[in-house]
Amino acid sequence: MAGLAGGAALVNPLAGKVALVAGATRGAGRGIAVELGALGATVLCTGRSSRAGLSDLKRPETIEQTAALVTEAGGQGVAIRCDHSDAAQVQRLMERVRADHGGLDVLVNDIWGGESLSQWGKKFWEQDLELGRQMLDRAVWTHILTAHAGLPLLRAGGLIAEITDGDGWYYRGNFFYDLAKTAVMRLAQNWASELAGDGRGLTSVSLTPGFLRSEEMLAHFGVSEERWQDAVLQDANFAESETPHLIGRALAHLAADPHRQRFNGCALASWTLMEEYGLSDIDGRRPHWGRWYAAMVKEGAGAPQAES
Repeated sequence: MAGLAGGAALVNPLAGKVALVAGATRGAGRGIAVELGALGATVLCTGRSSRAGLSDLKRPETIEQTAALVTEAGGQGVAIRCDHSDAAQVQRLMERVRADHGGLDVLVNDIWGGESLSQWGKKFWEQDLELGRQMLDRAVWTHILTAHAGLPLLRAGGLIAEITDGDGWYYRGNFFYDLAKTAVMRLAQNWASELAGDGRGLTSVSLTPGFLRSEEMLAHFGVSEERWQDAVLQDANFAESETPHLIGRALAHLAADPHRQRFNGCALASWTLMEEYGLSDIDGRRPHWGRWYAAMVKEGAGAPQAES
């Protein structure tokens, strides 16, 4: 099956490539995994929610479902249960990657799990420090553990992508949330510096979606994907929302771009790569959260964070 991921007619340009999407259970991670598969990649889908048992988030999505969607899209999906906050589990995961595949071509860090830990509407000194530490452990330390074990496995010309919220250094309205999301941006810059001159020609970026129509966000508004526009009555910003497939297509095209190293160290967005590669979302729309958010700021109105 030829993968056409919503842009130029690329016919399986990632065939023979191996990608690991850490945090592929739902949201942006699932969209990225599926769209990498649509371009022919073998995608290792990791996370805590599995048929063998769900995570403490108690969401119904599983890594096995994501792997099946990858295969259906034209790639090869492989589900591997892994708690990325456990260094021993991450090390075993990478040993399996080395044994089964010999290395990686794409490493995506999309581990989050901070929804229930966010304390919106409170100043830093009013917040529960333990919840804040848990967020940093889940959303930053997991990325560090995964990169520490995974970066040595990246083959020449490989790509590491840190998935975050936002492509700038503005304040995101909550101390720990902002710290987690900007720290992930900084990780991508750090990887670019650390990898410079090692001879492999690797590319490191951070990548953000816009207002994401994830499974959890749809549930929050009480709508389905088919009726997502009904939620615009609850939040006008949802009119510019995007499915997880747009960031997936953005990352998949970046991975297939032979000149992607021009972005090394950059903070990218789904909408900037949408324009770079001529992409569209699965519904044919081309939502540009960057312009929308800028208009909200100019008008003095608030705009929501773009959960991954």
